Amino acid sequence: MSLMANGSEPGESSDTDSSPAEAEAEPEAEADDPVEFRIKSKEPAQSDPSEQGYYVEQYVLGVLDYSSQYGIDYSISYTAANLIGRPAKYPEYGDYPETFPMRTYGDWWQRAPSATREIQPQNLSKLPTQDYVVVYFEEFVVPTGVAIFETFNPGAVVRIWSYGLTKKWTCLWDAADGDLERPVFNSRCFRPPLKKTTMVTKTLRVDFNHSQLNYYTAIDAIMLCGRTVDQPRTLLAKRRSEHLHRQLLVHLSPPPEAANPPVDHPNPDGSGGPISCKLRTLKFQPKCDQDGATKLQEFITNDLSQFLKENSLEDGGVGGEAPSSVSLTDLPFEILLRILSYLDLKSLFRVGQVSRTFYDISTHPLLYAEISLKPYWHLANSELLCTLARRATMLRKLDLSWCGVFNTVSPTEFKKFLTQRGDNLTHLRLHSCRFLNGSCIENVGIVCDNLIELSLRNCPTDPPLLNFSCLANLKNLERLDLCQTAFETELLLSMLEGNRKLKHLNLAFCGVSVSMDNVADHLATYNTQLITLDLWKAHFLSARGLQSLASLHQLEEVDLGWCLREASLGDGLLQLLSNCPKLKKLFLSAVRGITERDLIHISQLGANLEQLDLMGIPNITHERIYDILVRCPKLELLDVNFCDNLMDYALLAKWSRRFNVDIKMSHRRELIE
Repeated sequence: MSLMANGSEPGESSDTDSSPAEAEAEPEAEADDPVEFRIKSKEPAQSDPSEQGYYVEQYVLGVLDYSSQYGIDYSISYTAANLIGRPAKYPEYGDYPETFPMRTYGDWWQRAPSATREIQPQNLSKLPTQDYVVVYFEEFVVPTGVAIFETFNPGAVVRIWSYGLTKKWTCLWDAADGDLERPVFNSRCFRPPLKKTTMVTKTLRVDFNHSQLNYYTAIDAIMLCGRTVDQPRTLLAKRRSEHLHRQLLVHLSPPPEAANPPVDHPNPDGSGGPISCKLRTLKFQPKCDQDGATKLQEFITNDLSQFLKENSLEDGGVGGEAPSSVSLTDLPFEILLRILSYLDLKSLFRVGQVSRTFYDISTHPLLYAEISLKPYWHLANSELLCTLARRATMLRKLDLSWCGVFNTVSPTEFKKFLTQRGDNLTHLRLHSCRFLNGSCIENVGIVCDNLIELSLRNCPTDPPLLNFSCLANLKNLERLDLCQTAFETELLLSMLEGNRKLKHLNLAFCGVSVSMDNVADHLATYNTQLITLDLWKAHFLSARGLQSLASLHQLEEVDLGWCLREASLGDGLLQLLSNCPKLKKLFLSAVRGITERDLIHISQLGANLEQLDLMGIPNITHERIYDILVRCPKLELLDVNFCDNLMDYALLAKWSRRFNVDIKMSHRRELIE
């Protein structure tokens, strides 16, 4: 449910700005609502042809931000930087190091043991964003078209945003179900129809959803088309002046006749409706204490239907009075609270503008025990954090991933928010938060000592956040995600020693400064409850480190893709498979030391395997693949892409149907780092 004015799309920002003075003039019930979350009317923008310059087509000048990439930062292969300039491979189709692929495809990662539940999932759109990239161009234009050059498994683009001179994001295109046609095994130049706008921009954000993809997608280039604007800053000042002039006319014009203000009680004497009267007659006075959420859940699940049945209203109404209409506000507070708990965050804020009753309910702390601003990254700012700090007195889970681009969230405001509400946090996710600095990380370590999940994926690296010393104060972690984040080896080892209950650890892309063999030794000594471990492209793990990992008997998922570079693994893989019988996911992408004997061990000891990645491994034969399919009855995914010896695609397709296994197969990948 989203109460949008004038048919606006969710996530679409208004072109008109609201000042703090205007916010003070709002009704009391919405005094602390961020401007972006209020219901606002939208004036159609007027286009002045004299402001339009010449038509221009321009390619990406630079990459400002991204959520994930297949390659590593200090390489030129499979990275977001490949979006800069003209297409390098289009219209060719295939897997090329000169393009920009992302980290995942399909729903396999969500089906793995390491999958996480979304915080406040009702905030998500029907086609949620899973990855994004933010790029900028040389010239400001009024956008008329965007072309995205897709060279491998196209079809993941779901939204295109532009960042205007007003410092607001506008959605230029939003995909519908019919826009995601699959499969398409050919390159394409994707040109979706954009919404008409007069906004001036040179910055785009492209959102991706990979859930329906058969394999990794790859983008070669992005082109922005539009008409230039002479002196864009002057144009912005002119439009702001016109806006202020319109606002002044509104304030000086005679006020219309006052409408009846909203009342919270349907009866003139404020006595409430028939349900409220019945509850008072029964002296129904529920108590809300620290265990209020559990008791409310028990009441709604077990006792509500019986209560309504035993205390149903007679035909004659209460006290012999004529029956009156029943409004939503006649329901008990607890039931209304439960109903509002299903609303997304934006709708929750807007319901609070209806009346004082709804405001009181919509600001109840129980509704803010979990907060996710990830779907509202384009609206998140310091003002919103201040508002949430006042409401979220029972906050347990917080997701600020993707927020703070262009300094909309200040480090100072984030630290203030944590100081006020961080002491009871158990889950904190800060993926790709560009406002983070060393002081913010220090505050997390000092304040949030009850954390059981901490995600610092893709933290800023300029300057690098190498000093995470205060994080050593955390002692209750069960999930730690440091994917694509620079950190010191000694700090990580200290955190591993202090968190003996750790179950999920992600160190993918952690860089060359970390000794993975030392990490493996510490895991085997201090973290024997570990269930999932991601070391994708975490240089360098040797056969000795692999043998250490074999001591983690509870392992269900291991990703060793691109991190084992030795010519031989010895007995490391055999020990891992023998000592970890619960393994469901095993990724060995581009592990060149895999031998035929290792493949035999996989087939003999992988009875519980569900996902197996052998991409890019040389010398794999059809015989060994057949053995794996026969002896691993739970297998659902088998990636043998770019394996030189597996050329009988018809046979592999036949086995895929026979064993009901999704076998990924194609031509050779250039194994380039």
